Formats: sequence, C-alpha cells, structure tokens
Amino acid sequence: MSVSTLLSLIPVVLLAATLGMAQAAPQAAVSKYSKQSAVEYGQVCADMIGQIPAFNCLDGTIVPITVDGKTPSDYKPGMTCDRPALLPYADDSFGQCTPYSRLLNLSYGKTQISAMCRREQLRDPNSKFFDEVDIVAHNIDTGDTCWFHAEGKPGQKTGFDASRVPPPNEKAPPAQRISAGQFWWAPAATASKNCLSCHDADPFMYSPWIGQLKYLLPADPLGRYSNIGKEFAQWHSNSISTRDNTCVGCHRIGDQASCSQFVPMAAGKIPAKDGNALSKSYPLSHWMPVNNGQSKEFWEQANLESLNQLLTCCADPKNPICAIKPIVTPPKAGKSGR
Repeated sequence: MSVSTLLSLIPVVLLAATLGMAQAAPQAAVSKYSKQSAVEYGQVCADMIGQIPAFNCLDGTIVPITVDGKTPSDYKPGMTCDRPALLPYADDSFGQCTPYSRLLNLSYGKTQISAMCRREQLRDPNSKFFDEVDIVAHNIDTGDTCWFHAEGKPGQKTGFDASRVPPPNEKAPPAQRISAGQFWWAPAATASKNCLSCHDADPFMYSPWIGQLKYLLPADPLGRYSNIGKEFAQWHSNSISTRDNTCVGCHRIGDQASCSQFVPMAAGKIPAKDGNALSKSYPLSHWMPVNNGQSKEFWEQANLESLNQLLTCCADPKNPICAIKPIVTPPKAGKSGR
C-alpha cells in the first residue's frame, strides 16, 4: 500500500461572511476563546513561514464531482458520487457530493500554502459566495505550520463573499473590503476545531476527492511537523508502523483519524458517506496507492498483511509488533508563536 500520502490535504479551511455581514459563529468563537488575535497570529506565521497573499477563491481549480465517471447534467440534494468529499459537513448541507469547491496552491520556495474554498450548498459554479475557507501554511525546512479558518453563520445557506480573501496579517484592507480580523477566526477558536485529528500524519491530507487535483497539493509527508502558537500546543499525534510495513514507505500513518477512519477506508473496509456503487467497488474502494491501477489479487498479496498489522496497532498500540513515534513536535526554541 505504498502511497504519496494517505492523509495529505486540507482539508484546508473555509471562508467567512459577505461584505458588511457580521460573522456570528466566528465572532462568538473569538469572544469565547481568543487572546491572540487573528492578525497577530497571522504576522507570526508570515515571519516564520512566509507571507500569504490575498486571493480570489474563483481563481482556484474546481474539485470534480462525478457520477459513474462523468460530470452529471445536474446535482440533487442527497445524491451519491464516485469520490465524496469526506468532510464534516452539517446535516443541512447539500451533502458530501456538493460540487464546485475550489483548491489553490499558493506555494513558493520553501513555503507551502494550500487554500481550500469549500461549498456546502449548491450554487452557480461562478458564484463568489462560499461556505468556508481554510489555509494550511507550512515550511518544509523547519516544519513550522499554521492554520487559518473562516466560515459563515450556522445554518446560513447564502454563503459569503470570497472574491478577496485577505492575508491573515493584513492590518488595513482596501476600501470596501472585509478586514483580516473580521474574516479569519482567532487562533484559539481555530484550534478548537482540532484539524489535526484528520491531518495527523502530515499537514496536507489526501483523499480520492482532493486527490483528483493531486498536482495542486503540496506534500511533505515525511518532514518535520510542528504547529505554531500556544493555542495549538495541545495538538499531538504519533506514527503507527510495524517492521517492513509496505504502507509507510512513502508517508506516515497517524494514530487518530488515519487509524480510526482513513486506513480502513483506503482499503475498502469502510464505505465513504454518500459514495455510490462505483466508489465501493475495486479499485476506487482501495485508494492506496494513489491512482491505484493494481489488480485486486496483486493488491492483497502486496498489502493485506501490512494493512492488518496497522489495524492491530491502531487497536492496541502497546502490542509488541508496533513501533510508535511522535509525529508532531514542539516548535524550535524561541518560536512559541506569541
């Protein structure tokens, strides 16, 4: 089960409210959690990782939603599809097959920046309104990683204007544009989302849905991984492995959602929510390695023993066959994010 990265991506994080509309959920989160502001945190991250530019979500590439290998003529609530999003959408969303989310790779040099503009409701593909925006910023030399999240009001189906997503450290926006402090959640509120529960192996998460745009995904699957800011200090994960395990040749396996959900899902043991018959049949049901072109007989011969060993260690990390090592490490001295 060698792969490029079982859990790479981002999800990455969603947007906020339309211009001139208060963000009820973000503001409530700010008042509940925040000490360090979004802009202060954004500046620390810019200093340590690199500047995040302003961007238009509509400049991102659409993540395809297909049914039996084809783009459907229309989309219906509760529909099933080939590669569901595997995202924590609310019950009143359009579902895991919501079309027209967009992905941007804003990376440069040693700075990796992945931005996801999510749709949770059906809208025109060229609508400037989105439901969430997420950014993961990562430095491949130091492992320093920052997380930015914004979303609209609970139950709000109109979305918010994402035609200009402000840099998190921007102190003064252009005229008639929302400020970074209004747009982005404060770091403590973002930390409460516990993004690492899914991004437990490395900062960028892989799934068949986002893997359709694999060429836009940053990757540092075996690199150093440390989260900036004391609000994120409680985020920890460990790698799970066994001797000569074929599943960890290209990436790590984390001990959180990787264990409980993604490893068995990537081996066809757990069906994806809102997945159709094609998604549940081989090879789409076995999404490791990436773009799996192996016969099922060969896949099982090469990977089944390693897979079962991983599942054993996920259930009982103290089993003698298991090798457990920390993945997320503290930032280097003097880089607390304050």
